Amino acid sequence: MLSRFLAIVLLLAASGSVLPVAADIAVIVNPANTATLTTDELTRLYTGRSSALTAVNIAESSPLRGQFDEKGVGRSSAQLKAHWSKLVFTGKGTPPLELPSEAAVIEHVANNPGAVGYVDAASVTDAVKVALTLN
Repeated sequence: MLSRFLAIVLLLAASGSVLPVAADIAVIVNPANTATLTTDELTRLYTGRSSALTAVNIAESSPLRGQFDEKGVGRSSAQLKAHWSKLVFTGKGTPPLELPSEAAVIEHVANNPGAVGYVDAASVTDAVKVALTLN
């Protein structure tokens, strides 16, 4: 079994395909924001149970989105999608704004003092402040 796994990994490496690597995720806020964040607060923000900050998501197609859903919210992307579908259908909530790229998330958070978002830790700029890092 292990040799089969290694053969697949080597085949993918030789073909130039890259396996997704779990990155450190920086939860970012506007530099003027003094909020401290915990994973519990992230869960509340990204499930609509808190409006202390306005949450923004990166595009659903981004691998970072799935990693954040698992590490930051503690749910799979499918579970969160179902959760938000139920809230939208019953008129009890609106999912976080979805932005197309990490650059767009950084720009949005930098221009909106009440916003919270996330990017790969390597993408953070001086325009935002890291409130929490998820490994």
